[in-house]
Amino acid sequence: MVVAESVTPEIVSLDSGGRARMAAIIDAALMDRDAITRTQFGTFLTVIRLAPVLRFGRAFDRLDGDRKNAVLRWFQDCPVSILRKGFWGLKVLVFMGYYGQEETWSEIGYAPDFDGRAGVRHA
Repeated sequence: MVVAESVTPEIVSLDSGGRARMAAIIDAALMDRDAITRTQFGTFLTVIRLAPVLRFGRAFDRLDGDRKNAVLRWFQDCPVSILRKGFWGLKVLVFMGYYGQEETWSEIGYAPDFDGRAGVRHA
């Protein structure tokens, strides 16, 4: 969750139930992928966790906020395309996990109409 909190700072306001729902959404999305993709994703998370040791002498979860942001900006704009794509995939999963929860919809003004045919019937 440390990386997720850096990508979407609003996550810190989630209670334990919200964090569990977020994890469940992300887990469900990953389970829809093949085993190789899931393994690659796990490896990528390890790379994010350990890469800062080369520059800052500490793992990602031991960095202050500014250094965490610097690491994530580097991955986001990385010249190595597989690392850049991995970061954007991670970011999508974090957004899906957070904004996929009904409790967060009002924050972004999302008011879905679950009866998509209602307009057709009234016309």
